[in-house]
Amino acid sequence: MALTSHELGLGTPCPSFTLPSVDGKTYSLSDFSQSKALLVAFICSHCPYVRAIEDDLLALAHGFEKADLQVVAICSNDAEKYPEDAPGKLLLRWHEKNYGFPYLVDSSQDVAKAFDAACTPDLFLYDAERKLYYHGRVQELESAVVGILTGKLAPENQQHSIGCSIKWYTQS
Repeated sequence: MALTSHELGLGTPCPSFTLPSVDGKTYSLSDFSQSKALLVAFICSHCPYVRAIEDDLLALAHGFEKADLQVVAICSNDAEKYPEDAPGKLLLRWHEKNYGFPYLVDSSQDVAKAFDAACTPDLFLYDAERKLYYHGRVQELESAVVGILTGKLAPENQQHSIGCSIKWYTQS
């Protein structure tokens, strides 16, 4: 089911998180404190919307120095019902596509809820103070990163990201 990202106020602080990565390391928000911009991307392996933008997202991530932009991906999907989004499969995709940035697993889904993430992809771009600067489609993401790096005000017109719904665990 296709959804759009939720409306969030610009300037909203980045939620804190500590999550395991597909490569066995653990990362927290504080591990990404050195860059001028931080992109938190809620993605997964099975979603056709993510697959459609994945190469653009990776090109963007590889196109900036880490001092300017750090990227972290998070998968919050129910891996039992969507086995392509299980950590082992995410690790294979991470290697296959040469992500070059951490891919975290939010198995409790608490981090997705803290961000108010709704779909994959759901992209949150934060400035150096880790205040929300951009929350929208990948098409305008590079321009938003350049805006942060050149000291411009956040773009007023931000188009919601469209994608598959996050696959929430259901209570039985």
